[in-house]
Amino acid sequence: MGRAGRAAVTQRLAGLRDAWRLDFVVVNAENATSGAGLSGAHAKALLDAGADCLTLGDHAFDQKDMLQFIESEPRILRPLNYSKSAPGKGARLFDVKGRKILVAQALGQVFMKRPFDDPFSALDGALKTLGGQAAVRIVDIHAEATSEKMAMGHFCDGRASLVVGTHTHVPTGDAMILPGGTGYMTDAGMCGDYHSVIGMEKTEPLRRFITGMPKERFTPATGEATLSGVMIETDPAGKATSITPIREGGRLQSATP
Repeated sequence: MGRAGRAAVTQRLAGLRDAWRLDFVVVNAENATSGAGLSGAHAKALLDAGADCLTLGDHAFDQKDMLQFIESEPRILRPLNYSKSAPGKGARLFDVKGRKILVAQALGQVFMKRPFDDPFSALDGALKTLGGQAAVRIVDIHAEATSEKMAMGHFCDGRASLVVGTHTHVPTGDAMILPGGTGYMTDAGMCGDYHSVIGMEKTEPLRRFITGMPKERFTPATGEATLSGVMIETDPAGKATSITPIREGGRLQSATP
């Protein structure tokens, strides 16, 4: 989320990859550029810092250069159920140490501003066509409603290694392994300054809530950021054997994995 969130990733990710022996890292970069979308330059910085894959969301193309950049950078994924004319892809296989990893993202429909296509059928298709080729399958469900994210977790249980929610910027305390072996967490939370209103400097959001009147543009908060996320380990069949929420630095803390 904004400059503070980018810094949390670019400055810490390389060390965490080594310390935690991470094989593959997915970063949701939906709000990395000024809190709205992702620019090509900032995408390159996150990839150079050690991200293996970047996912987007409903603000996928707020930064107009992403319309072209995503076509030349296959490690960036936009939602599967975005406009059919949108550039880029919503699911891709990655080759990691001889194992295939599938990453797929879909947008939820509940409380979202635009009527996106059904995320369940979109992800079902990706899991059927590409999932069989992958040892590990990661689903990013970018949605507002916790109920929709939970429903997606159960829908993918036994077929995905991890279903993790993004979009609401607040980490949830429900990390678990579902009965079929899928790791699940309703929202990974943002990498950003939590002394804010979901990553935005708090004065203008407070004004709008209290008065109903906008005065200025929202701007990302720039204090020390917390790096938030989730880590899973899988068995050879791609089932999750452990799931650990990540809270590193800033105002939110959790035990180091």
